[in-house]
Amino acid sequence: MDGQANGFKQLMLTMGPILIFVVMIFFLFRSQQKENKRRQEMLTKIKTGDKVVTSGGIHGIVSNVKEHTFIVKIADNVKIEVNKSGVSAVIEKEEKESK
Repeated sequence: MDGQANGFKQLMLTMGPILIFVVMIFFLFRSQQKENKRRQEMLTKIKTGDKVVTSGGIHGIVSNVKEHTFIVKIADNVKIEVNKSGVSAVIEKEEKESK
C-alpha cells in the first residue's frame, strides 16, 4: 500500500506543474483572442473624420476609407495612404475635448 501512495505522490508532483502550464497557456491564448477581436472591431468602425494614430506614431484624420487602406490627412494638402493594419489607435472624442 505504501508503494501505491508513493506512486500517487510522484504522479501529483509531476502533473502539478504541467497542469499549471496548461492553464497559463489557455489564459494567454484567450486574452490574445480577445485583443484581436477588439482590434478588428476598432478597424471596422473607423470612418471618415476619425482621428487615428499609426503604428509609426503619425497622427492624422481619416479622409477616405478603402477596402484595405485609409487615406489619412496629416497636414494641409498632405495625405498618406495607410494600410488598415498600420493603424494602432483611434483617438476618442473624450480625448479630443480634454485637449
